[in-house]
Amino acid sequence: MNAIRKIGLAAVSATALAAPALAETELTMYYPIAVGGALTEVVDGIVADFEAANPDIKVNAIYSGNYDDTRVRALSALASGEPAQLAVMFSIDAYDLIEQDLIVAFEDIEGVSPDWLNSFYPALMANGRIEGKTWGIPFQRSTIVAYYNKDKFREAGLDPESPPATWEEMVSMGKALTKEGTYGLMIPSTGYPYWMFQALAIQNGKEVMSDDGLTTYFDDPAVIETLDFWKSLSTEHGIMPEGTVEWGTLRQAFLEGQTAMMWHSTGNLTAVKNDASFDFGVAELPANVRKGSPTGGGNFYVFKDTSPEEKAAALKLIEFMTAPEQAATWSIKTGYMGVSSAAYETEALKAYTEEFPPALVARNQLENAVAEFSTFETARVREGLNNAIQAALTGTKTSSDALAEAQAAAVRLLSDYQ
Repeated sequence: MNAIRKIGLAAVSATALAAPALAETELTMYYPIAVGGALTEVVDGIVADFEAANPDIKVNAIYSGNYDDTRVRALSALASGEPAQLAVMFSIDAYDLIEQDLIVAFEDIEGVSPDWLNSFYPALMANGRIEGKTWGIPFQRSTIVAYYNKDKFREAGLDPESPPATWEEMVSMGKALTKEGTYGLMIPSTGYPYWMFQALAIQNGKEVMSDDGLTTYFDDPAVIETLDFWKSLSTEHGIMPEGTVEWGTLRQAFLEGQTAMMWHSTGNLTAVKNDASFDFGVAELPANVRKGSPTGGGNFYVFKDTSPEEKAAALKLIEFMTAPEQAATWSIKTGYMGVSSAAYETEALKAYTEEFPPALVARNQLENAVAEFSTFETARVREGLNNAIQAALTGTKTSSDALAEAQAAAVRLLSDYQ
């Protein structure tokens, strides 16, 4: 949207009055705040720096809860005619956004550099590149990592520098760590249960979906075995609470000593670092058949119904926020990873990771990472999988029955896209 920028009285002169008015492009950006510390302050700071460097562009950042909330609010705004040019939404939303014809491929925005598009970690681009085009640019990105309480490892006679590297070690160490008032391990099963389940399935040697978003493998024997294993951590091995573990309160449970180990997003890293009253470590997730974690988090998307001037301004903002220096600052302040190798070559991030090596764990895990679960009809397919996971963990259904139902529902939903 173009407007006239007022000229300060102190700067008024005959020359200034004769000069053309400065055009201003206004951007509305929807942004999710789901985990971590005071992320609004961090984003506000980056936006303020951008506006200072680009006085002809004004950015209105609208913070909108978790990723699902952000998608709903942004798309509702678009449907009602409210202006919105860009958003950070789930990296796995790409199929749905393309299907609804709501976003533009970055290759179709004038001035986009192929070198810039190729500067990001390939694993982080996997969810955003579909059918030969780039629909999402990584920013608030993560992998799942294992946080562990080194003090409790010492109390249990375990080496605090040797967290579990395999499922077998996770179970045996979990038993040594489980005492009155403390579980050995907690893996969250609300919020994003499909994400944790995908990590376990990958470690058990099986992906839960195809690369083209058209097929799911929920009823594969290895996937059923994975859900049985997750449940066994509580019902058989007793190292985790029975039923569900809450995503939103797990970090606090870890900080309060209710669990010695937790799986969670690397986006919690800085908050844990700031608030932990004990010595803690961060490790890559353990392996069974193989190592692995899905990537996670959000990508930048540019909405299709924007003017060329707004697209150019949105591109400039995204380039600014993902530049190595900004990505380094973002990673240090939040725990999310820098989205390019260049970010880790900045003096700031090199110094920080030398002082605090856990900040490298999520980045290093990209070597074994896969794209986060995403298909056409993502939200509905994902809901079916989430329901199956929770039904099995709470004992409402067997793993086999729950996953068979989720698979049948996914096949129905995806049949139109085959």
